[in-house]
Amino acid sequence: AGRDAPTHGEAKNSWLTGTAAWNYVAITQHILGIRPEYDGLQVSPVVPESWSKLEVVRHYRGARYEIEISRKGPGNEVQLTVDGESLQGSIIPPPGPGKAVVRVDVQIGAF
Repeated sequence: AGRDAPTHGEAKNSWLTGTAAWNYVAITQHILGIRPEYDGLQVSPVVPESWSKLEVVRHYRGARYEIEISRKGPGNEVQLTVDGESLQGSIIPPPGPGKAVVRVDVQIGAF
């Protein structure tokens, strides 16, 4: 807004240029660390240490991923449990045919 506007200096078009979409991508894929990969859904959050717990729902390849992230200490190493089974690494393979919901428990800290 120009000098004559009641809110001089305020940007009016920043959310019309794709900024909102890129912020969504940055937050969900790089801070929450939930991003699609060729081999499956990667979950590797890099959230502030003051965040003790959060829940996320992500739809991916026809399934609903219910993801609960809990901090167990400082650091950003990840331990995943998928439908009650421990998983090595941070990529969850796609579910088998007919599986509609995948339950993911994520612990982050220094392990």
